Amino acid sequence: MEPAQQTLKLLLIEDSEDDAILLVRELEKSGFKLWVKRVASLQGLNEALASHPWDVIINDYNIPGFDSLHGLKTIRELDSDVPLIIVSGAIGEEVAVEAMRLGANDYIMKDKLTRLVPTVQRELAEAERRRALRQAEATIHHMAYHDSLTGLVNRVEFEQRLKHALNSAKTSDNHHVLLYLDLDQFKVINDTCGHMAGDELLRCLTIDLHRYVRSRDTLARLGGDEFGVLLDNCPLDRAKQIAESIRESVQQFRFVWEDKSFGVGVSIGLSVIDSNSRSVEEVLIAADMACYAAKDLGRNRIQLYSPDDANLNRRQVEMQWASRISQAVQDGRMLLYEHPIVALNGAGPINYREFLIRMVDDDGTIILPNAFIPAAERYNMMATVDRWVIEQVFRQLAGERNNSQHDQTDVVAFVNLSATSLSDEGLLEYIHNQLEENQITPEMICFEITETAAITDFANALKFINQIRRQGCRFALDDFGSGMSSFSYLKRIPIDIIKIDGGFVKNMCNDAMDREVVKAITQIAHVCGIKTVAEHVQNDKTMQMLQTIGVDFAQGHAIELPKASNTHFKNAAGIS
Repeated sequence: MEPAQQTLKLLLIEDSEDDAILLVRELEKSGFKLWVKRVASLQGLNEALASHPWDVIINDYNIPGFDSLHGLKTIRELDSDVPLIIVSGAIGEEVAVEAMRLGANDYIMKDKLTRLVPTVQRELAEAERRRALRQAEATIHHMAYHDSLTGLVNRVEFEQRLKHALNSAKTSDNHHVLLYLDLDQFKVINDTCGHMAGDELLRCLTIDLHRYVRSRDTLARLGGDEFGVLLDNCPLDRAKQIAESIRESVQQFRFVWEDKSFGVGVSIGLSVIDSNSRSVEEVLIAADMACYAAKDLGRNRIQLYSPDDANLNRRQVEMQWASRISQAVQDGRMLLYEHPIVALNGAGPINYREFLIRMVDDDGTIILPNAFIPAAERYNMMATVDRWVIEQVFRQLAGERNNSQHDQTDVVAFVNLSATSLSDEGLLEYIHNQLEENQITPEMICFEITETAAITDFANALKFINQIRRQGCRFALDDFGSGMSSFSYLKRIPIDIIKIDGGFVKNMCNDAMDREVVKAITQIAHVCGIKTVAEHVQNDKTMQMLQTIGVDFAQGHAIELPKASNTHFKNAAGIS
C-alpha cells in the first residue's frame, strides 16, 4: 500500500519536542498521515500501550530517567508485531545489539533521518507479513481440529478431549458422560432436496444443540449426521436430562427448504466415563453401540450402554465382524467359491455357475457369508466386498479364456450384488472398466439381487438394472416369490432370469402349495420371456418334478456342493 494511503498511529518515546517535530515532519513529507502520541517516561509508556494498539513505535534511546531496555521488554510483552525503531543521537554498538536482541527492529542515527521512511515502510510490511502468517497458521490449526461445515470440534480433537476426561476419571475419580447422537431421517432430506439442504440443516441444528450444552462441555461433529457431546463432570441422572432435552428439541425442530417442511429425530447413546473405563476406543464403541440399539428399538430415543444388554452384545459382535472383514480383504483372506447351475430339459448353455464369497479366518477356518455379510451390510462395507467379488470373477473368467478351459459362448457367471450397491454411484463405471480391462463379453455376466432388495429400493433397482443391461450384462432376481407382490413386478423390471426361492423348492414334493407356487412362477416367467432357476434342489425326485413343471435350470446340493474356484485363488488366500 502506498504511504499516502496510510494513517499511522505513531507512539513517540521522545523527551525533546523539537526532535519529535523533526521525526513527524520527515514521515509526513513522504505522505504518511499520522496520529501521534509522545511519552517520555515508563509510566507514560504503560498508559499509552494500554490505551491504543500502535502501528509503529519510535524510541529515542537516550532519555534521562528512562530505562530503554526495560521499555523494549514491556513493549514486546504486549505486542510482538508492532515495528519498533530506535532513533538516537548516539548509541554504542553493544547497546544497539542488545536492543535488537530485546526486540527492536532497527536503529537510526538522528543525523541520518533519510533512512527513517524506508525503514518504517519496510517494517510495516514485515509486521503485516508476520500477522498474515500467524493468521494463516491459526486458520490451519483451527481447520485441523474443527469441522469446516459447522465450526464444531471434529473427531480428532474430540477424541483428545475424551482422553483427558478418561485420565481425570482415573486420577481424580471424576465422572463424565458421553452422548453419541445420530440423526434419524437425515438421508430423506439429502435425497429429496440435495446436499446443500442437508448442510444447511446441520448448521441450523448445531446452533440449536448449543443451547443444551453447558459451557464446560464439548459438542463435536463426528461424521456425516453424527454428533458427540462430552458432558464434563456430570452425574448420570443429569446427563439423561440433557440427552432428553436434546432429543425433544430435535424432534420439535422443523426444517424448511424451498417451501418444503421436514422433521427429523435423533437417536442417542450414552456411555459413562469413570475409573473403570479402559480406553477412549472402548467408551466410543459403547456409546455407538447404545446409539444403534436406540435405532433398532424404533429410533428417536435414548439408550444407556450396559455390558449385560443382549442387543448391545449382538451389536458388539457385529462391530468385531466389521473389523475382521476389513482386515481379511486387506490380507487377501477372501475366497471365491462357485456353485454350478445345470440345465433341465436341455435348455440353454451348459456352464451356468454362481460365484459365492467365503472368508478365511486367522486359523484357516472357512467362514460362510451368513456369518459376516450382515455386519458388512450394517457397517456399509458391502461396496468393498461386492467390488472385490466382481474383480476376482472377471479375472478368473479372463484366465479361463486364456487357458481355453471353456468355450466362452457357453459361460454365464452369476454375481451377487447387495442392496447397498444399487446406490453406489461409481459401481457401473467400475463394472465397465473391469469388463474392458479383462476383455469379458458382457453377456457372460449375470448380476443378481434378491427380490426383497429390489422391492425395498425399487427406483434405484430399476435404474441400475436398466443401465447394467445397456452395457450388455444380464440380470436375475434372486429368492423370487418371497415378496408379497412378486408377480406385479415382472412387468416393471426388465430381467432375464428368475431364481425361485428355495423355500418353495426344497419341500415341493411333499407340499402341494409349494409345488403350485413353483409352477405358477415358471409359467408366468415364461410368458414374460424370462428363464427360471430353482434353488435348493436337494434330491433327484425334486429334479424330476422340476423338469415336469418346465423349470429351465436347477441349483442345489443334489447337483453339487459349492467348491473353491481354483488353485490360484486358494493359494492367494494362504491355504492349500
